[in-house]
Amino acid sequence: MSADPEKPKSDTRVVIRNIGLLLTGDLKSPINDADTVLAVNGKIRAVGKEKDIDAEGATTVIDAKGTALAPGLIDSHVHPVAGDWTPRQNQIGWIDSYLHGGVTTMISAGEVHTPGRPRDIVGLKAMAIFAQRAFSAFRPGGIKIHAGAPVIEHGMVEEDFKDLAAAGVTMLGEVGLGSVKDGRTAREMVGWARKYGIQSTIHTGGPSIPGSSLIDKDIVLAADADVIGHINGGHTALPDDQIVCLCETSSRALEIVHNGNERAGLLTLRMAKELGCLDRVILGTDSPAGSGVQPLGILRMIALLSSLGDLPAEVAVCLATGNTARIRALDCGIVEAGRDATFVFLDRAQHSAGKTVLESIQLGDLPGIGMVMIDGIVSTQRSRNTPPATRVPEVVGLP
Repeated sequence: MSADPEKPKSDTRVVIRNIGLLLTGDLKSPINDADTVLAVNGKIRAVGKEKDIDAEGATTVIDAKGTALAPGLIDSHVHPVAGDWTPRQNQIGWIDSYLHGGVTTMISAGEVHTPGRPRDIVGLKAMAIFAQRAFSAFRPGGIKIHAGAPVIEHGMVEEDFKDLAAAGVTMLGEVGLGSVKDGRTAREMVGWARKYGIQSTIHTGGPSIPGSSLIDKDIVLAADADVIGHINGGHTALPDDQIVCLCETSSRALEIVHNGNERAGLLTLRMAKELGCLDRVILGTDSPAGSGVQPLGILRMIALLSSLGDLPAEVAVCLATGNTARIRALDCGIVEAGRDATFVFLDRAQHSAGKTVLESIQLGDLPGIGMVMIDGIVSTQRSRNTPPATRVPEVVGLP
């Protein structure tokens, strides 16, 4: 007898209710008055009031307990190497630890700390393809790691970029960390990469690792990479007038990182506000690095820019979510129908001077994380790294 045809699997339906504050991640409308979200098979199906959302057949019900729901945070600048280990600090489990800081998506700016990193064309292409494959299949705690970002070297030709794109590589590592350090050559290679759908990021500021060099505004402008990586330096920033020039002259994304010059980061934010281009600002940690790993680095950047940069907390959240998702072409980052059901549940930390989670962030305090969900699946509940949240969500219904 022939086997029975496989029965279709039933939908996974997750209902999140009793949301006290919905932070959308969308710079155009950072707050939504909705109190309920429905997710089906890992995607957001509906956002609105509980009375208007069909929760019938829910396989999981989460009571947010009045806490804030925001998109999962995106770290626009990390340097992974092998699994959840970093040789830079000889630390295991750093990626999983970032999950407890609300980070659900990571973007590699190059696997540059790999011991013996190959500099020949065949080797660097092979390493990039390997990293892309490995991190596509390896997700500590569910975190999505977009890796496989080759550092360009002299001798590369257009066909190399075509080959990389055909193999699934979508990003370049930081321009300037390899042998290509002049604007003319960089611009040609960035153009080849763009032609085949590969996004580029350029190192900005003083050298950060052996082999890197000063990349000043003239090189950045000449290269015209898609993202001005760590515009506030990684670690050493450019002079103020050069940062101002980059903000005013270039139209590319302005990446502010934790492991950079904080004053220069605030200058970049101020310029973006004055120029009316906050949509260009994205956040990263630039880690692991010499200063270590920062599980709460993105939360700290949100609090820093909000408290010292006079930026509403709900807008600061957008810089770490929706802005990055749009610039990096990701399906997460905004709480709206059709996007990934990837969220972080936040509340004011216990005993914060702020009366609400937004007020506490505006005062410079980190929020507490009560739960993280990736693609409709609870990845972790109360964070082991943030200060304890005043309230935490509860899973009240399971299949």
